[in-house]
Amino acid sequence: MSTASAALLTPETIAKYEPVIGLEVHVQLATRTKIFCGCPTGFGAPPNTNVCPVCLGLPGALPVLNRSVVEMAAQAGIALNCRVNGFSRLARKNYFYPDLPKGYQISQFDQPLAEHGYVEVEVNGEMKRFGVTRVHIEDDAGKSIHDGFKDSERYTYVDLNRSGTPLIEIVSEPDMRSSDDAYAYLTAMKQVMQFIEVSTCDMEKGHLRCDANVSVRLKGAPKFGTKAEVKNLNSFRFLKLALDHEIERQIAVIESGGRVIQETRLYNPDSGETVSMRSKEEAHDYRYFPEPDLVPVRISDEWREKIRASMPELPAIKKKRFTEVYGLKEYDANVLTASRDLSEYYEEAVKASTDPKAVANWVMGDLMGLLNAEGKDITQSPVSAKHLGELVKMITSNEISGAIAKKIFPKMVETGDAPAVIKEREGLSQISDTGAIEKIVDEVIAGNPKQVEQYRGGKTTVIGFLVGQVMKASKGQAAPGVVNELLKKKLG
Repeated sequence: MSTASAALLTPETIAKYEPVIGLEVHVQLATRTKIFCGCPTGFGAPPNTNVCPVCLGLPGALPVLNRSVVEMAAQAGIALNCRVNGFSRLARKNYFYPDLPKGYQISQFDQPLAEHGYVEVEVNGEMKRFGVTRVHIEDDAGKSIHDGFKDSERYTYVDLNRSGTPLIEIVSEPDMRSSDDAYAYLTAMKQVMQFIEVSTCDMEKGHLRCDANVSVRLKGAPKFGTKAEVKNLNSFRFLKLALDHEIERQIAVIESGGRVIQETRLYNPDSGETVSMRSKEEAHDYRYFPEPDLVPVRISDEWREKIRASMPELPAIKKKRFTEVYGLKEYDANVLTASRDLSEYYEEAVKASTDPKAVANWVMGDLMGLLNAEGKDITQSPVSAKHLGELVKMITSNEISGAIAKKIFPKMVETGDAPAVIKEREGLSQISDTGAIEKIVDEVIAGNPKQVEQYRGGKTTVIGFLVGQVMKASKGQAAPGVVNELLKKKLG
């Protein structure tokens, strides 16, 4: 069904249907070496250089399971509120593909490492819970690079550097009912995986990949519709666009009297459409059987609790603590817990200050504005968390005014120096001497008779203008509290 046909659907027609969506998320684990051998997992090496007999699938080469893979997968399971099983088994998933040299993938089938979990996500202001069916470990295939046509022939190159890199596959329950749900779920999944540092989730490097299973049914219908699988969605934006198109495509098929076919589809970003890749009318027989070269994975209660104890505070818990302990608004807590690095920067800055809310404003305002403009993240901040906290403390203790702080901050960015050092070097000390400020106040009152008359006539808000004039005349160095006190006293 074309985009044009789907576009003819009215909002009323679309509203008759309910989408049913489940996601399969593949996360590359942040281990130094591959899952069954000692080859490095680093990205960007020359093709077919990070390989050995094991990940090349050569006869006689035997796999050895990487302990770090099990620990990271268990961490992911715990973070997703799953039951981490004491006994799980690796299995061979048999299929042919040019970049799968063994002729099978080592994965898990009926006995996964973790299962029966959930994530709680806020979607458009509403808290929702989406079930996690299972988390299992597996090795990745290589990469096929299609180089188009050359001399009237099509060439495909195979790079096996990625073959054998460790993955976890996180399979959701079919609990999502919109593309917004799926977007929020994947966002939360990425945030959690990055927080516990089991993956960088760098989508450009293929560290986070997503397949979506989509069907539609009339609202209130007890049974799910026929699903289509949309493969290899490698960006959050493409996930949302692909789901929106696929939902409308399926509705258009049903409304025109057709039948949705169970198939695998791909999303074409150029056309904005999903296109058929292959039929899935019959379930593919992967001929799973237990991997004979690897013993079952056993995780003792002691090991599980040791893994749990080593994990950092999860983002949902940290967000709640930021609102309760630091008095932050929910929006601010959301922003500051978007990444583990940002939340840790904020807390370090708070330690050096006395005002958590003011620190939040500086981090989300001046600092993040600067970093975003330069395409940097918080780990690349030219201003240390300690120095930013010290700057806020100087304001709240009336050592400097906010205006002076705005002058000091760019110098901190430029030099990396502490705010106190810059204040002394640049002569940016706050004027607190009442006599010196009183002289400026008298000049401002004399120079603004209209505003003085308005104030004395009852329009007291005009004092803000007069304060601004005093601050301007003092080049931002007059103590604001003293200025306000003197103006109110002299204006009567």
